[in-house]
Amino acid sequence: MPSNDLFSADESGAPADATLSAPLAARMRPVSLAEFAGQQHLLAEGKPLGDLARAGRIHSMLLWGPPGVGKTTLAKLLAEASGCHFIALSAVLAGIKDVRAAIVEAEMYASRGRSTVLFVDEVHRFNKAQQDGFLPHVERGTVTFIGATTENPSFEVNQALLSRARVYVLKSLAADDLSGIIDRALAGYLPEVELAAEAREALLAVADGDGRRLLNLLEIAAQLGHDSKIDVATVSAASGERQRRFDKGGDAFYDQISALHKAVRGSAPDAALYWLCRMLDGGCDPLYIARRLVRMATEDIGNADPRALQLAMTAWDSYSRLGSPEGELALAQTVLYLASVPKSNAAYAAFGAAMAEVKAGASLPVPAHLRNAPTDLMKEIGNGEGYRYAHDEPEAYAAGERYFPDELGERSYYQPRDAGLERKIGQRLAKLRALDNDVWKKAT
Repeated sequence: MPSNDLFSADESGAPADATLSAPLAARMRPVSLAEFAGQQHLLAEGKPLGDLARAGRIHSMLLWGPPGVGKTTLAKLLAEASGCHFIALSAVLAGIKDVRAAIVEAEMYASRGRSTVLFVDEVHRFNKAQQDGFLPHVERGTVTFIGATTENPSFEVNQALLSRARVYVLKSLAADDLSGIIDRALAGYLPEVELAAEAREALLAVADGDGRRLLNLLEIAAQLGHDSKIDVATVSAASGERQRRFDKGGDAFYDQISALHKAVRGSAPDAALYWLCRMLDGGCDPLYIARRLVRMATEDIGNADPRALQLAMTAWDSYSRLGSPEGELALAQTVLYLASVPKSNAAYAAFGAAMAEVKAGASLPVPAHLRNAPTDLMKEIGNGEGYRYAHDEPEAYAAGERYFPDELGERSYYQPRDAGLERKIGQRLAKLRALDNDVWKKAT
């Protein structure tokens, strides 16, 4: 049967796991909302979770946010505020058997007149069948379900469960929140430690919005510090190589490639370079970035500067040949170029419009004059008859010639933008269309 000991409190109000051998983050787990750091957009007066706790009520919910922002602790405090029994499971370790045992425990408490909150950490790691296992018990009211996830619930939680739980988004802890955690740690748990102002700033930077990381680093720094004094060098030694938040394949991954793409599209080379470095620093496969740069070159620049596609392909090839770190410079050069040159999505839009018409239409035959005629038989049945060879016409253009299926008529998918080379392309096409119109008018 699932154990609740990890989250229970002794008579002093400290968590039961707050032993001297436990990590500082565990010993400092808040036992009241007053001690809880951050998330004031949810917990302040007039905000949804704060009002819920103050009223002693609770409902099924999903807490979505990055690591180290207090999802587990908040679930426990909300359960306590509503007077509910609290059962915690981890989707990394638990299975259907553990869920069933939790339901049996909840039913036992229900028979005594007490409701149960069933908390599932990293709920996104449960498969669809496991997530579906909660539904009947949530609907019957056997448990109030609280799930915690670092991944987007829209993609990682099945819709049946998602429809029965409200999603609350938790944010990374701000510098003020983290600084308050440091003050609380020094006052109540590390009173002998002296923390230099510059070291505090270094801790805040390395923590990267993660309260658990902050306390772990502070504890290590306290152990490394000379005469209980923590300076910048001590923080650096404690933190090792700093790792920014980046989950390959998760939300951070897609958010950052989205930011890179939009910075390129928005002609912001410095911002684009920043996001490139963030992704490389976070461990993104540079070849993935190279592929995306090719997409950006065709989608957002196109014929405004055809060299963009050439450079993107060259950067891809350069990285494939050189690897890291030498090949990364080729990616950086390409990002800066793509973000700096004129933009046009005309090719992208034209392709989309043409593909949409093809998918919606019938399989229209190729006009006879455009068909291939490699044999005498094909010529006899009319293939290629009446075709005008453009190079034999004035300006190498067969004015008035038609190339669409007869049933479709003329279409205009490609609308060149007034940018870069595409400005000249647009001017030439406008001139040629004027010649066509003159021929067609005369024909009518």
